[in-house]
Amino acid sequence: MTQSSDDDDLIASHGVVLRAKNDDVIRYDPTGLVLRLSDRVVEDLALRLPAQETATVTARGDAVAPPEGIDAWDARAEGEWITFTARLAGDQGVRGFRQHREGGDIIAEANGPLLGLLGIGGARAALATREPARYPHHIVAPADDIGAVGHAGIETAKPLNRLEHLREMTHEALTARTILDWRMADFGPLPLFMTRVETDASPTAAELATGRAVENLLVAARNLREAAALMGKKAKVLAVTLDFALEDHSDSAHAYRDGMLAVMEAVSDGLWAEGFDRPLFVARFESALPELAPTPALEGQWELSWNHDEHRLLHSAPAYMFARDAYDRPTETARLQQAEMTASAIAEAETWKCPTLHLAELEGTTLRVPARAAGALVLDTDDPLGAGPAMGFSLTGCTNDAEITAVSIAEDDPQSLQISLSKAPEGPDLRLAYTTHGPGALRDTWQLDSATGATLHRWALPAHLPITGGRDA
Repeated sequence: MTQSSDDDDLIASHGVVLRAKNDDVIRYDPTGLVLRLSDRVVEDLALRLPAQETATVTARGDAVAPPEGIDAWDARAEGEWITFTARLAGDQGVRGFRQHREGGDIIAEANGPLLGLLGIGGARAALATREPARYPHHIVAPADDIGAVGHAGIETAKPLNRLEHLREMTHEALTARTILDWRMADFGPLPLFMTRVETDASPTAAELATGRAVENLLVAARNLREAAALMGKKAKVLAVTLDFALEDHSDSAHAYRDGMLAVMEAVSDGLWAEGFDRPLFVARFESALPELAPTPALEGQWELSWNHDEHRLLHSAPAYMFARDAYDRPTETARLQQAEMTASAIAEAETWKCPTLHLAELEGTTLRVPARAAGALVLDTDDPLGAGPAMGFSLTGCTNDAEITAVSIAEDDPQSLQISLSKAPEGPDLRLAYTTHGPGALRDTWQLDSATGATLHRWALPAHLPITGGRDA
């Protein structure tokens, strides 16, 4: 019996047949099944297949003159490249570099794959500062004379396979610099990073998923792969940052969440088509700005924090922990700290989790608030962010003037809170808010000594939870 076209329409054109913990194993698309094998399996197959004669280059390239005008020596011709040792500007010290025979910027000669730190979002994601690069040869961008900030949705990115130095430091570039700082301190290998963030003027997350920013991001990924191939390296997308919340005008929290899921799906499918694994997504959790009511994006971010389908999504930090200037932009110090939190989330991806509040259950005049965290919860009584006596908690929709009188960790569960109230709250839309308009004092035990001199903590994510079990709730 022949199936009708209506039956065919019920079959998705792309999908997953088998998924492992870290990535898809078998997918399908209009061309058929796509099987992804691990490097170990590929190596095993190579051993079992009949041997083929291949040319193996073991000798070093011919000695050539080093690039002029720099302190360089031991220059060799290696295919399309000139490799050499040099003492160049930057914190990387004396080491190996390479330059294409046709010229262009000098790039660090690094072991391992070419790492991509990519980003996507709205206009705020393109925030960058012009400052001297401390690792100018290790943090680069596609050589399209655009820089790390990208095309802003104005034009379509062009395919290419060369890299160039940065003119500005985006969040992704600062994150790469943080990782390099840590490697330098530990005398570890210094990787080579390609950074690029793509943005557009989409008014909602759903439109971002189908906009030019995604298209240009995938071109950047293709350029990452081609640039690595030109150098005889593999390419790897280390992470994709997401920065799209305060720009969003979705009409509901679910619409925002579904739109961001669509963004991640579009990026993941596109990266898979280019030969990359499903990426790690890293985002900051943005609170509403002062004097503004919680937006759908705020509650949508909370939805996304625990319901992000099969995507690997981490929130590196809540935005309230970072200082802002008079224009509600992060200060220069805050931008460095944001990069440190993103780098930490990437480095500890398997275990990273900011404390996340899930429920607010009323028991008489006490609210019990279960949470999920990587460890025991801490109410920081030193209150370094200035949360106040209520620790960042407040009641919204309350019509009988009930107030929070105390906040404590539950004695029977180190991942639950007890919030004492002056009386049982009432209201048709009664909710418990945490840091929707300001800082909080709830965190876990993780900490990091920041290069800025501060001690960074993993603070709890904002929440705006319906209160269940109370009168009129």
